[in-house]
Amino acid sequence: MVESMQIDIKGMHCSACATRIEKVVTKMDGVLKVNVNLATEKGRVMFDPNQTSKLIILNKIKKVGFEPSISRNTSYSTESKRKEMIRLTWKFSISAIFSLPLIWTMFSHMNLSLIPIPEIFLNPLFQLALATPIQFIIAYPFYEGAWSAIKNRQANMDVLVVLSTSAAYFYSHYLTFTTTNNNGLHYETSVLIITFVLLGKLMEAKTKRKTMDAIKKLNQLQVKSAIKFENGKESETFIHQIVPGDVLLVKPGEKIPIDGQVIEGTSTVNEAMLTGESIPVEKSIGNKVYSGTINENGLLKIKATKKESETFLSKIIGIVEEAQISKPPIQHIADKFTGIFVPIVIIIALATFLLWYINLNPGQVGDAIEKAIAVLIISCPCALGLATPTSIMVGSGRAAQLGILFKEGKMIELLSKNNMVVLDKTGTITKGEPAVTDIMVRNLEEKLFLQLIGAIEKNTNHPIAKAIVKEVEKRVDVIPNIGSAITIPGHGIKATVNEKRIVIANPSYFKKQANISLKGIEKEVKRLEEEGKTVVLVSVEDQLQGMIAVADEIKETSEKAIARLKKLGISVSMLSGDNKNTAQLVANKAGIDHFQAEVTPQMKAELIKNYQNKGQGVIMVGDGINDAPALTVANIGMAMGNGSDIAVDSGDITLLNNDLNRIADSIIISKKTMLNVKQNFVWAFIYNIISIPLAITGVLPPWFASATMAFSSVSVVLNSLRLRNIRI
Repeated sequence: MVESMQIDIKGMHCSACATRIEKVVTKMDGVLKVNVNLATEKGRVMFDPNQTSKLIILNKIKKVGFEPSISRNTSYSTESKRKEMIRLTWKFSISAIFSLPLIWTMFSHMNLSLIPIPEIFLNPLFQLALATPIQFIIAYPFYEGAWSAIKNRQANMDVLVVLSTSAAYFYSHYLTFTTTNNNGLHYETSVLIITFVLLGKLMEAKTKRKTMDAIKKLNQLQVKSAIKFENGKESETFIHQIVPGDVLLVKPGEKIPIDGQVIEGTSTVNEAMLTGESIPVEKSIGNKVYSGTINENGLLKIKATKKESETFLSKIIGIVEEAQISKPPIQHIADKFTGIFVPIVIIIALATFLLWYINLNPGQVGDAIEKAIAVLIISCPCALGLATPTSIMVGSGRAAQLGILFKEGKMIELLSKNNMVVLDKTGTITKGEPAVTDIMVRNLEEKLFLQLIGAIEKNTNHPIAKAIVKEVEKRVDVIPNIGSAITIPGHGIKATVNEKRIVIANPSYFKKQANISLKGIEKEVKRLEEEGKTVVLVSVEDQLQGMIAVADEIKETSEKAIARLKKLGISVSMLSGDNKNTAQLVANKAGIDHFQAEVTPQMKAELIKNYQNKGQGVIMVGDGINDAPALTVANIGMAMGNGSDIAVDSGDITLLNNDLNRIADSIIISKKTMLNVKQNFVWAFIYNIISIPLAITGVLPPWFASATMAFSSVSVVLNSLRLRNIRI
């Protein structure tokens, strides 16, 4: 048995923090998998409850120096982050105010005598009084984080900040009481580093909040209360109190509060936020409705079929959150690099100090410390740690808006590496439900003909019968009652309607009836069957009076979607369990060059293995039920959804609105997201490659290095936010 726990983690400052938590928790007995996301400040742990527990895992993370808690509802999380933002704003504001006089004194160091400086600002004791609260109160969390890291034999951004600011502060403190040379003081270096780090964190937090827009919008769809209808009375009740079987009223303009089934009323419902489809869907008795969708114009009475935690919307939110927490393979490169980067930076900073103190400017401790501080600060690996998770968050959020759900972040990376799409036919390329395509009536009035067959077929559950009844109801207002009926196994049905003997059956049945002639319609039957349509004939009082053709037509969007895939350089193949003629017709209409007919679910899986053995990366697209073996075997399994619980639970990616265009959309999002990740990596690496030598040579002073470090992190997040505007 395996359990999963999602955790909120406070106190992470850089990717080294996330890596440290993963390393420590992974080593615990019973822990199977750990993912920690710096950008979302969340983690997910999979563990064996027989070997460990949630409390033990949380305590372990706490011992490493962080504040973990089991994730609660999003409103709680949002409120917590809002309070944290307020605290951060206050800290930065106080630090900035205390820093201003010390910044002013920098002008004296630069010999800018044109700018008057109050005498008290140059007083070492005054500078000490301003710097001390910033160093030990405002910056206390950095010391706390650094100590925790060192205790666990790790090094992170806190260590770099503490080393650099403490060196500047304590050296200045020493000079304050041992020399009268005010120009040797570096209090402004210490406070400016802390102030700029706080500014960077504040800007980063504000921009990171925008990367959570997709989750925020999905959570805003959730309703807190509903109108319950019981014993003829209406009462308001909380959503968490609703259980399957409860009857609810939903007025025009209101959100559907829970997943359920319409038991009274008709309306149109806007499901755009769940499926990405902007056209409202008609709902009447028997239709399913989903939590978070909007009832547009009619009063609906629905019966709840799910609890709040089991709704379709809850599953979607869970999938999107999981995708944003999990890591794609490319992130592990950054994790390995940052794991050794901070110790290397400390060594480089020490070497810089010795180089300046011994060779470049012998005996000048203050100057050497300043150069070493610049190296420590400029090298904080924050941008590198944010490069991947922010892009994955925004990319998966943009996909969710289009009704594309990535189960894990790694699927975003893996999807773009495949070069072949294999499509199921029924329900994927086609609509998945039969529809009447042709009606031919001989000697009867068409209205009477439709009434007679509608009366018989409305009492039958066969898919073809349902398609016929649906068409009849569009054309006639009144359907008479049936007298008696007898099923003809494998062929059709005999019945009496308005005292008329009627037979509705397939052509093979009528060919065996010597008293009923098919003369004059055999060619038409053959033509329709060659088009892949199912034909049923109708006789009244032993006289053939008409026929109806039914077919599962291809979706309006399928041909365009397949053309888009080909334009992207992806080969397309169709696997169908239907006969060759029908499969051939569908393939021709959809523009598919390669197909296989009469294949079983197991054969589909074998054929996909054959494609993979030939070097193809295969994306299998199916309805998530009978295509389960193929979805599992493929490199990426993509399930068509349209609100199906099974589809949401199947495959690696779910397309909620059943539109094949979303396959191309998901591939485009995948490619652009991974390009964005690479851009972030390039920027993070180039920033360090250029900045570290400049810091070593003294071109970058510590305060400027701190500002540049903050800007690098914010720029990575801003670049990731561009994915919100991906044009499809």
